[in-house]
Amino acid sequence: MKRALVIIPTYNELENVRTIIPEILRQDERLEVLVVDDNSPDGTAGEVQRMMADNTRIHLLERERKMGLGTAYVAGFRYAITNNYDYVFEMDADHSHDPTTLPRFLETIQEYDLVLGSRYIQGVNVINWPMKRLLLSYFANQYTRIVTGLPVRDATGGFKCFRIEVLKAINLDNVRSNGYSFQIEMSFKAWKKGFRIHEIPIIFMDRRVGISKMSKKIVREAVTMVWRLRFQSIFGRVR
Repeated sequence: MKRALVIIPTYNELENVRTIIPEILRQDERLEVLVVDDNSPDGTAGEVQRMMADNTRIHLLERERKMGLGTAYVAGFRYAITNNYDYVFEMDADHSHDPTTLPRFLETIQEYDLVLGSRYIQGVNVINWPMKRLLLSYFANQYTRIVTGLPVRDATGGFKCFRIEVLKAINLDNVRSNGYSFQIEMSFKAWKKGFRIHEIPIIFMDRRVGISKMSKKIVREAVTMVWRLRFQSIFGRVR
């Protein structure tokens, strides 16, 4: 039986991990969860350790300080490669990504190499976002397509599934972005290496509990990242 790892980066997500992890594991017996926690002061890691005592499908990586989304996922990817998983998911802890969609990802990844959960492939499927943030996200994706040529509608989304071969082919040491532009960089590098990418529609619902990690710094990083990727592509430096 092939194994799938759902990576969830956390910082102060105590209330959310109590509910999201059991929901994920109920979806398919092949699914396991890896929480990558950045020393959350609210005790997120301690709660995950308590859950691990009762379920061997739950795993934890603890980091000394808050180091960012991109490095958390890269740490999770390395864990997945080392432990011989077949499929690797990215997923938020805050319930903005619906766990009941996971079986559809697993079905679709049988024919593709990278499956993206798209908020914009069938209209706009976002619930409870302020209009300003929705417009920022929508036009950021349009901007990304124009600058990089990446043929997807939702390049900034964080709900996705990789075949392990994709992660092995990308030089994780050269992944530079650390905010939401990380999503663009990973998909772009997979595309330039010839892997098959497919989008499936999802409904994105804003977090139930906690505070969003979005910041102006993250937005600025994304604006510059797409140009860096384009120039790397022109000069054949995508690795």
